[in-house]
Amino acid sequence: MAGRINDDDVKAVRDAVPIDAVVSEYLQLRNAGGGNLKGLCPFHDEKSPSFQVSPSKGLFHCFGCQEGGDTIAFVMKIDHLSFSETVERLAAKAGITLRYEEGGYNPGHQRGERIRLVEAHKVATQFYIDQLDSPEAEIGRKFLAERGFDQAAAAHFGVGYSPAGWDHLTRFLRGKGFSDKELILSGLSQDGRRGPIDRFRGRLMWPIRDVGGDVVGFGARKLRDDDNGPKYLNTPETPIYKKSQVLYGIDLAKKDIAKVSRAVVVEGYTDVMACHLAGVTTAIATCGTAFGGDHIKILRRLLMDNGSARVIFTFDGDAAGQKAALRAFEDDQKFAAETYIAIAPDGMDPCELRLAKGDEAVAELVRPRTPLFEFALRQIVKRYDLETPAGRAAALDEAAPVVARIKNIGAQHEVAVQLAGMLGILDTQFVVKRVAQLARWARDRGGKGPAQQQPAQRGYDTPAPPAAPSGPALNLRSPAHRTERELLKLALQRPELVSPAFDAYGIDEFTAPPYAAVRQCVLDAGGATGAPSDYLDTVREAAPNDTVRALVTELAVETIFAKTIDEVYAGAQLVQVRLRAVDRRIRDVQGTLARLGAHGDPEQLAAVQNELWVLTQYGQSLRNNGADAL
Repeated sequence: MAGRINDDDVKAVRDAVPIDAVVSEYLQLRNAGGGNLKGLCPFHDEKSPSFQVSPSKGLFHCFGCQEGGDTIAFVMKIDHLSFSETVERLAAKAGITLRYEEGGYNPGHQRGERIRLVEAHKVATQFYIDQLDSPEAEIGRKFLAERGFDQAAAAHFGVGYSPAGWDHLTRFLRGKGFSDKELILSGLSQDGRRGPIDRFRGRLMWPIRDVGGDVVGFGARKLRDDDNGPKYLNTPETPIYKKSQVLYGIDLAKKDIAKVSRAVVVEGYTDVMACHLAGVTTAIATCGTAFGGDHIKILRRLLMDNGSARVIFTFDGDAAGQKAALRAFEDDQKFAAETYIAIAPDGMDPCELRLAKGDEAVAELVRPRTPLFEFALRQIVKRYDLETPAGRAAALDEAAPVVARIKNIGAQHEVAVQLAGMLGILDTQFVVKRVAQLARWARDRGGKGPAQQQPAQRGYDTPAPPAAPSGPALNLRSPAHRTERELLKLALQRPELVSPAFDAYGIDEFTAPPYAAVRQCVLDAGGATGAPSDYLDTVREAAPNDTVRALVTELAVETIFAKTIDEVYAGAQLVQVRLRAVDRRIRDVQGTLARLGAHGDPEQLAAVQNELWVLTQYGQSLRNNGADAL
């Protein structure tokens, strides 16, 4: 088993890989003020961004679900890696060679499972690319050329070819040090009568990458008539490949999706290629499965999902394509973005359209056309005979619940009016009232309509409440708690502004137990005065549990609520926390005096009265002189 990674190397990895660069591979980040960035949290569903990243501190924190930590913690959480796997992955990205405390350098066979499987796919990708130049692959090159893809296009997308033999790739990967167990686990090989054999044979190969750019699987297209397998064969479910959680082309499209707040969802690998080559660089596709909830989560984070974002679905004009569009509409309600459908003339897909009419025709196709909800309503309505009252009534009965799902009253009213026009019902208010009635029933039944549970609403729902943080509750309406929070944020983010006064503050000067725990962490870390470069790491390591550690991270990332963050502002927070502590002590001493009464021990009475006088004078000095009195 590999030894423990050298601590200095772990620190070097943390310092070398900026957290904002890593997080930006998974979601769109925008300016949040105070040097921080914000985006939609990748760890829970939310409508507005509560996930913040502090590049200067190398930390992230979500104010909705309370997840937080450094770059390593983020990658561990989002890619489900162990600590060592994460450090190895980031080290490879930064070009850092790791040292191990026991056993020297880490040999390849000891590295983490995910790292090994990704490496196997990386090697396999290059193997397939090299094979595309072989005489046997002529049929694959011809397939690409017939669809308008030259050698440069194939290279851009990493398209390759799997030889028709039984175990060409398997033997090649064995020669690179991969075990049979790893080959089977990766999905690149499968069990044969005499051991592992290649899963993909005699096919054109598309590497499927995750949002971070790692190859995690393949899509393989049949080329020969004697191949009895399916037209497209994809990697099976593996520890690194979940077909419901990957989108082909997302690695190439993510930056432009975030930049223009638009995504184009097409149906296949060649459609993605055609779109990108035609200048539609936001195109992506699912991999052997319908577009679903996990795909939406990926897109929402990149789109910074809001009403100005656009998602355009392209489907074939045939019955199967229309059915796929209606399935997509069921998930449309999970977007805040506006969703549209684009169907090419004559039922052509983007690849066929590019061949027939050129790049401009593809670009024209995906310019927003028909709103997806309108397409879904028209598909419902056209099944009925609208020439008869009974037909119009039946169409209304099926279509009205669809409109009632839209929770924004204004949008719901507008679509209801459109529905009346589609049905040819002149009494528009009748349709509007019918839709409103169904919407009320859904609300009264806790989201259920008269007959069934309604799907999630179109981006207008109230966001689900975030998971409550563990630990003692905080009353953030309390002025005392707000000021204590500001002071701790300053102590963690700008320790030079509150030092050395802060280090003289007692734990009991923080009335909220969670804040007292953070104050204790700063104390245990050596205090805020002369904070070293790894100050925040030291404070986080001093936390007694994950709850306190999460609060330290939260306070280290949260914006300080001041236009000018300087010694004056810091002094005001120091004074307010100290002054409230003094006032509390004065009340305690006054209570002691009242209990002692006029007949108490004279010496004890004198001591208590003297303390009260000193406290009163100190409090007055704080009020008059501010931070100078500390």
